[in-house]
Formats: sequence, structure tokens, C-alpha cells
Amino acid sequence: MALMRIGELAAAAGVSNRTVDFYTSLGLLTPASRTTGGFRLYDPAAVEQIATVQHLESSGMALDDIAAQLRGAGATDLTGVLTRLDQDLAALRALAENAGDTAQGLAATLAVRANQLLTTAMELLSTMPPP
Repeated sequence: MALMRIGELAAAAGVSNRTVDFYTSLGLLTPASRTTGGFRLYDPAAVEQIATVQHLESSGMALDDIAAQLRGAGATDLTGVLTRLDQDLAALRALAENAGDTAQGLAATLAVRANQLLTTAMELLSTMPPP
């Protein structure tokens, strides 16, 4: 597939050109090459990368942390981590709905799932370079 200019990438990802610029400046996106006129060109896979970044950010992860993870992409599979977080959150919602009216049952369920989410977060943090 052909490389995309910033406007094409922004349109395909459903974001503004400024968002692509901002993500590039933070190291969340890396241009694949440049045109002879100096325009940045992005791989079409950057569309999925933008979606992943936005999903991680909406899950509460800071953009700086996401960028650090992307720089060390070999150490952690962000898509896998994101999938696990989504599964844990879905399970948490289902358990909360099925816990009934008892506050104690709900609290126990939340504690178990919170522990699983914290374990996942610690896995992410362990792969990050020191500040």
C-alpha cells in the first residue's frame, strides 16, 4: 500500500492534521519517509497506531507513557495489553452487574478485578525505561 501524506492519514484515522503533528512530536508516530518537497509520509499502519494510542489514552494512560512503550515496542505487545485491559474491564462490568444488591459481593468482585488491572499496569511499567 502507498505511503500517506499527513492529511490522508488524518482523514483515514478520523483525527485532525494537528493531532497527527502532535503525536509525531511526542514520538507516538514516526514518518516512514519524506517527499522531495519535505512532506512527511506515513505508513498506512499508522492509522491503527493512532487508534491504539487513542484507546490507551481513553483508558487512562498518559501520552508520555504510551510514547515510552512505543519506543520499547519489542518489550511489550501494546495491542495484547490493550486487549487484556478491555477483557478485564468487560469482565468487571459483567461481575458488577451479576453481584446483586450486596455491597460486600460487589466489593470483593471489584477487588479481584482491580488486582488484575494493577498487575497488567505493573507489567507495562516494568518495561518502561527509568525517568
